[in-house]
Amino acid sequence: MAPIGTVWGDTRQRQTKVILSIAALNGLDLQQAPFESGVTNKSPEFLSKFPYGKIPAFEDSEGWKLTEGTTIARYLSDIGGKSDFLGSNAKETALVDQWIHFAEHELGGPVFGALGLVYGFTGPFNRERLVRALTYLESYLATRPSGYLVGNSVTFADFVLVGVVHQATIVSLGAAERAQYPLVFAHLAKVTGDERFKQYWSTEKFVGGCCD
Repeated sequence: MAPIGTVWGDTRQRQTKVILSIAALNGLDLQQAPFESGVTNKSPEFLSKFPYGKIPAFEDSEGWKLTEGTTIARYLSDIGGKSDFLGSNAKETALVDQWIHFAEHELGGPVFGALGLVYGFTGPFNRERLVRALTYLESYLATRPSGYLVGNSVTFADFVLVGVVHQATIVSLGAAERAQYPLVFAHLAKVTGDERFKQYWSTEKFVGGCCD
């Protein structure tokens, strides 16, 4: 199978992890361009393709271009071989969208604040909002015998969620949180344990905990 296209992105970035994982799960041959943050995305060649200079960025085999991580991942979800990846009916598709929104905003918002405190680019860290979101997520997962957010198999929403949770483990979710939210971390392990893309989800940088 010929490559469907090329993605530019930093594998430390959760959006890039999600894109590469979905491509692998869906059996898509996606090329990953060599990338150096602050260099590649400021080069004339890159900016001629993607003038905003933002990653992740995608170009298909016909020269069609797309930016924004969730948008690229959704496109790859739609063209892959896993037919129910966006839900098997209208209601499941709506639930997939609901959990993507929850992951990116209710969890992603406070996680981004925590990252800002650590790396000095924004703030403040809203601990209460993070705890509220994790508590809600833990209680919801307790109602899911499959261990997935929607239906009985992995969907796009599961990947968006683990992207945010995995990012949070680097700065704000440590040993105390892993004990407090076992189903959240069981979901993380379940979704990222596939040998086809496991290499993108290292646990080496998990923190000891800051919110206990």
